[in-house]
Amino acid sequence: MQIIDGKATAKAIKEEIRQEVDSIVSAGHRPPHLAAILVGHDGGSETYVAYKIKDCEEVGFRSSLVRFEEDVEEQVLLNKIKELNNDEELDGFIVQLPLPGHIDEPKVIETINPQKDVDGFHPENVGRTVIGLPSFVSATPYGIVELLKRYQIETSGKNCVIVGRSNIVGRPLSILMSQKSINATVTVAHSRTKNLEELCASADILIAALGSPGFIKKEMVKEGAVVIDVGTTRVPSTETKSGFRLKGDVIYDEVAPRCSFITPVPGGVGPMTRVSLLNNTLRAAKNNISG
Repeated sequence: MQIIDGKATAKAIKEEIRQEVDSIVSAGHRPPHLAAILVGHDGGSETYVAYKIKDCEEVGFRSSLVRFEEDVEEQVLLNKIKELNNDEELDGFIVQLPLPGHIDEPKVIETINPQKDVDGFHPENVGRTVIGLPSFVSATPYGIVELLKRYQIETSGKNCVIVGRSNIVGRPLSILMSQKSINATVTVAHSRTKNLEELCASADILIAALGSPGFIKKEMVKEGAVVIDVGTTRVPSTETKSGFRLKGDVIYDEVAPRCSFITPVPGGVGPMTRVSLLNNTLRAAKNNISG
């Protein structure tokens, strides 16, 4: 069994990005600029955005944070997005999800300029991904595919089962895994899937993306399978200063001995999601330079 170290892989990719940024700046251009819009004070969102700002500093990006209180009017938020769309000094930006219930998330996502949509959530980017055209790919699926490539995990002809059908992970990942560069045979399973245990146990590559801690047990994993755990649920813990810890969708201690490769939580998919956002921003910056 080999642990897929997302933290170490992300560190290596950051160094590659930093070198590209140095070249861009040496050529007389400004550094890539990423902005984040944060609404409210959700603990998880605050943590994620803080990490993203730190990531930008490490690779030489400029970063900006736009804050709104939880009761911000939807139109005020949309106006700010339109302002960022027109900011020529900004290469890409994200709106940290989830948003408060009174705000229409799809409307917010559709208002973002697709060329600055470095989260890869805009329908135009999703559609271009589906038909294999250049696009900004959602960061978590992008990161997972990059891990598989960098660990030289065989995917061609393999049976890949993705448990979870979200628009952020499960659906776009199923498209990427079935494309000609990957060539896996993909099944997307969900809460209504019949014989789910048997289906999972048939997978050469099992990707758990439900957000249900400890859902995947050892009897659901084939001997020698590759297991990618996307789950990052915050659960109470007396062992940490914060009072919580991250728990994956896979019961790691049970499942790991059966695997050929497995991602831990934390330290697996999470760091790759963050570095994929940097990669998308770098691409947006290079598009602006060449365009």
